Amino acid sequence: YPNPFNPVTTINYGLDKPGRVSIRVYDITGRLVSVLVDENSSAGNFSVSWNATGFSSGVYFYTLEALGQKVSKRLTLIK
Repeated sequence: YPNPFNPVTTINYGLDKPGRVSIRVYDITGRLVSVLVDENSSAGNFSVSWNATGFSSGVYFYTLEALGQKVSKRLTLIK
């Protein structure tokens, strides 16, 4: 939230049990541009911000991997 964004967006997620969490941001070509979270986490609701200052306008994707599941979403940066 928000999407499209300029230059900061927030990703909210929740875990129903403790486990490893990874949130990574990729550009449109699939190149890894940022690692937001890569840690063991307790159960609960969390949010992480991505500050895209220094990145060019365009479409990015983030993947959230946790508890054996993987979700990808699109982010649109408009400057």
